[in-house]
Amino acid sequence: MTHPFHPWSGLEFVFISLRRTWGEDRVFFFTDDGRQTSLPTAWTDAAQPDVFVALADGHCPFRIEDLLILVDLVDGLHADLSSGGV
Repeated sequence: MTHPFHPWSGLEFVFISLRRTWGEDRVFFFTDDGRQTSLPTAWTDAAQPDVFVALADGHCPFRIEDLLILVDLVDGLHADLSSGGV
């Protein structure tokens, strides 16, 4: 099963294997039309539960590392807009 925001959410696929490729753990499976494809394991229910999410138990909707990445993205957009880019 895939992440709730993924277009394939709720669909089930024929599992092939879990392998580390492209620097991350990926789940390999067959699609309905028989093609082999893969997704990052973190986008599926094959992933181990995130320790922070389990410990926060719904008390914090965002992880610090994700918020820091968001800050960098916003800073980059602000810098682009200030310099006349984008």
